[in-house]
Amino acid sequence: MKTIYNSIKEEVVKHPKVEDSVLGKVHQWKRSHYIILSEIIKDELAISEELKDDKRFELGLTISHITLQRFFENDYQDKTHNDLRFLKTLDKICIFLGFKDLNAYIHHVRENEVNGKEVKDDVFSTDIVYRYCETVFNLYKNFPVLKLALFKDLVFDNSPFLERASEFSRELCDRQFELVTKNNRSNFEIFDVNIVTDEPDKKILETQEFWNLLFKVGETGEEHFVNQLNTQIYFIRKIDNVWKIWDNYNPDAGRLNNKK
Repeated sequence: MKTIYNSIKEEVVKHPKVEDSVLGKVHQWKRSHYIILSEIIKDELAISEELKDDKRFELGLTISHITLQRFFENDYQDKTHNDLRFLKTLDKICIFLGFKDLNAYIHHVRENEVNGKEVKDDVFSTDIVYRYCETVFNLYKNFPVLKLALFKDLVFDNSPFLERASEFSRELCDRQFELVTKNNRSNFEIFDVNIVTDEPDKKILETQEFWNLLFKVGETGEEHFVNQLNTQIYFIRKIDNVWKIWDNYNPDAGRLNNKK
């Protein structure tokens, strides 16, 4: 499966503004071509509805030609990155492509293609991980109200995973944790999802996930940050002809619960 990075490169090359420029007539770009690409992207970001107010200040409107050249000339097939500047660059490129951000682009790709095949609702796919992470984010947004029912379609009721997640989420709600989402302060990104084990009734998926979260505690306003990139392992099972998450290995699970 091609990586999200390489997929983004292909979409940039096919962008109408790029195809209609001198870049569309050149097979191998050089330094001068990346300068042109940088200007094209800057002009499009300047009029983008997604880059207004604080988000424009947070991300900026430019990507240097050097950054673009490095991005296009590197092979990201087996690489991932924990550099927040790199993630912001990808956000801007995806906004240039017409998406809200990198995560929205990833969702778009996974909804339309998995290993070159169209995704159908009744066929298991790696999309379950993307839906799960989005659900986790929605769970946090509801804190200090605990809405475990959000996981009903994604995680088995009697699974060890749900039991652990319920326990530490309930503790955070009891401590009156609230997620700060204003101005996109809290967000998450999901990188390549790789199928490690593929059996008729069991699948193991490995992901790279970046979580950038800010929680405030009740009336005190005490702040707790989560800023991490880690590898997670999902264990998916098929029970009664239904695929759901059974367990998960997350090295940072419960991290906030240890901060008293």
